[in-house]
Amino acid sequence: MIRIYYVGHSAFLIETEKEKFLIDPFITGNPQAVDTLDSFDKIDYIFVTHGHGDHLGDTVEICRRTQAIVISNFEISQYLGKKNISCHPMHIGGSFEFPFGRVKMTPALHGSDLTDENGNVVAGGNPCGFLIEIHGQKIYHAGDTGLSMEMHLLKEEHVNVALLPIGGNFVMDIYDAVKAVDFIQPSIVVPIHYNTFDLIKANPKEFATLVGKKANVKILNPGDELILKA
Repeated sequence: MIRIYYVGHSAFLIETEKEKFLIDPFITGNPQAVDTLDSFDKIDYIFVTHGHGDHLGDTVEICRRTQAIVISNFEISQYLGKKNISCHPMHIGGSFEFPFGRVKMTPALHGSDLTDENGNVVAGGNPCGFLIEIHGQKIYHAGDTGLSMEMHLLKEEHVNVALLPIGGNFVMDIYDAVKAVDFIQPSIVVPIHYNTFDLIKANPKEFATLVGKKANVKILNPGDELILKA
């Protein structure tokens, strides 16, 4: 069994019987989050799609408490490594077989520079998404991205669950996200990255209506979960 728990914004907790994963753990300062950092005391891996604060989030503090390994691009891994955080660096198109399954880093169209504790802008490398295979189930987290033709390639991966941004302005809007569903053809799609802030307001029910029968749309509120049978 795989439990996909929606923390809010773009953040997810994924659990199996053996492992716990976080993706883009933006918890502190997240107006959507119903959890606190104390809710995440045993984490094995953290996926970071890019360096912006609403995605890198609480990665450093959680890693210091749990000794989790961060999977991210090379530049963010270098930045975190200087803070004594254990990282596995990757880059776009690269894949690696972890103990839990295969991970491939996918393209995203966005920025990734981060701001350090002194207010300095630090190069954050390329933004990305992740195709994560866990016990035979493929989960695609798009990260922050606009629509791209590269998403066509994911059709061949037979994605079980796609986590797609719909909020517009910084990422795909509803209409481009529907096109992304056409490209990827996942079994299940979960809309993310919307309604956290005024600039990214969107109606997930409209998205579900437009997707129609192309995929099973699951609208999750923070604190909701999706269960997959491994």
